[in-house]
Amino acid sequence: MKRTLDEVLKSKVNALHYGNRLLLPIVVDVLKASVENDIITDFSSNERGAEYTVNEDFTEIYFHDYKSLEEVVTKYEVIKLIVVEKGEDIFDLKAHRKITVDLLEDHLAEIKEITDDQIFID
Repeated sequence: MKRTLDEVLKSKVNALHYGNRLLLPIVVDVLKASVENDIITDFSSNERGAEYTVNEDFTEIYFHDYKSLEEVVTKYEVIKLIVVEKGEDIFDLKAHRKITVDLLEDHLAEIKEITDDQIFID
């Protein structure tokens, strides 16, 4: 079931995390990720940094530099992402959406959109 980011945010649909893998219930291109003190903008490697795969109705991101996201993303931290939904113009800056992913128990992860008054490292 393909969902938009707005639908996921409104319905509070959770993402999932397993080890170094994050599964988002949306179909997006990932432009930037911030995990712990690392800012990742190159998703071309399958050995270092991160890579993502866009599937029919979800996107999965592998963070290769971490064995487990739970070990580095504490309850006071979040994963920050800049994403563009499939079908949107990646070159239109208005289509760039800033979201956070908060790791929860039982492999769940909560997605929130960053508001203009919240800090996000561009």
